[in-house]
Amino acid sequence: MMDVVLSIMALGMAVLLLGALYLWRRGGMGKQAALMVLLAAIIAANIAIWTVPDPAGTAPIDRVDELE
Repeated sequence: MMDVVLSIMALGMAVLLLGALYLWRRGGMGKQAALMVLLAAIIAANIAIWTVPDPAGTAPIDRVDELE
């Protein structure tokens, strides 16, 4: 289930970046484009938190599967 959630987050991040690029090129909505890029960066950080392994080599996503 967490794999699906992380995949949706990654797709949402890509859509936010494409939308920000569109708004930036269109002009006039620079603040909204910057906020979309900021939100995409926050999503990327959350994905990294869940998938990057610790020094022992275990990622938090692997520990979630153990709890189920």
